[in-house]
Amino acid sequence: MTSVAHHAVSQGAKAAHILVVDDDRRIRTLLSRYLRNEGYLVSAAADTQEAAARMRDFAFDLIVLDGMMPGERGADFAARLRRSEEPLRSAPILMLTALAETVDRVKGLEAGVDDYLAKPFDPRELSLRIASILRRARRPDSSGLKQFGDFVFDPSRGELLRGGAPVRLTTRERDLLRALAESDGAFVSRQTLAQRDPERSASERSVDVEIVRLRRKIETDPNAPRYLQTVRGRGYRLLFEPLRANR
Repeated sequence: MTSVAHHAVSQGAKAAHILVVDDDRRIRTLLSRYLRNEGYLVSAAADTQEAAARMRDFAFDLIVLDGMMPGERGADFAARLRRSEEPLRSAPILMLTALAETVDRVKGLEAGVDDYLAKPFDPRELSLRIASILRRARRPDSSGLKQFGDFVFDPSRGELLRGGAPVRLTTRERDLLRALAESDGAFVSRQTLAQRDPERSASERSVDVEIVRLRRKIETDPNAPRYLQTVRGRGYRLLFEPLRANR
């Protein structure tokens, strides 16, 4: 294993449990072997039905999901998981696909995928992407709690609560909300939000998709946002209020 890969794993979670979902047995085997050599725990599934069965038995830290499987496609499976009420379905998803067009990446993001890697890919890039997703999901932060309406966001845990109940966020949504919370109500440009993770390239269009998804979760009327506002020509901002006691 290269020094780059060693660094990636050391910065992530060495004992993270990853589910590899791919209908190609050869690719599934190679990915599983590579990730085990990187220090991860790995389970594998040949299709989304088998993946769902695995998820009933284990809590996975990350799902590596092929996007072009027979039967239920990867994006459809991701969307179904994100609609589920079960907490285990919020595991971050890295989608692998031969499709590289922007429209296909946007479709995956709209389905709730956390990151996207086009085939063929360098295994070292896969390792870095995985470590980056895990790090974003667990990254500590020194900011205090942020409250807006019925919601309270804890940047240190990446946890969003509504009336004390958790609201499921993808790692991309969590990362975006944290970046906006850290700005203390000031606007953050789309370019800055797109470049918030130097190890993962993102477009400003991807940021817009994330904003739309997040508004659906925190706004009463996503078309007339009260908290997650657009600053025309400048970017986005999150408006919050002093934390109220006894909530």
